[in-house]
Amino acid sequence: MNRQKKTLSNLSFRLTDRSDAPYLTKWLSDPEVLHWFPMLTQPEVADAIRIWIEHSRFGSGITVEHNNVPCGMAILYIQAYEKLKHTCVFSIIIQKDKRGCGIGQLLMEKLMELAEEKFKINILHLEVYEGNPARKMYAKLGFVEFGRQERFIKEKNTYLAKVFMQKRLI
Repeated sequence: MNRQKKTLSNLSFRLTDRSDAPYLTKWLSDPEVLHWFPMLTQPEVADAIRIWIEHSRFGSGITVEHNNVPCGMAILYIQAYEKLKHTCVFSIIIQKDKRGCGIGQLLMEKLMELAEEKFKINILHLEVYEGNPARKMYAKLGFVEFGRQERFIKEKNTYLAKVFMQKRLI
């Protein structure tokens, strides 16, 4: 049995909760992973994790587990304002050694289902940096680029564009 089939056969999904914070901390402490996120320092990472976990109290986050151990998470940042509740930005992270197995796509499918059924979200948005390999997965799932901001992020004197993508759900 190949790695992908074996990995995918032992997955479960649940709502994200506070106990997931250490996994986010571990994953976002890896400089290679952090390269694709806007945070740089440990206080910035800690703040991002706090915001992620606080949003999970709305039941808007999904954690995927492999053999009962978290290996990825996604969160919908639910809008507080009535005029904006039809749209939502999200974040997703997959444990580095579990990438390329289809877990991210399955997690995204669960997140889109949650967005549509529970929160009645019409449009999902994401911001991804130029060169991020996850863009292929987003495109495969029907997300389309609708804009970009050149020289948005600066890391070690290198600039990357921020690419805006969206998908209509309803």
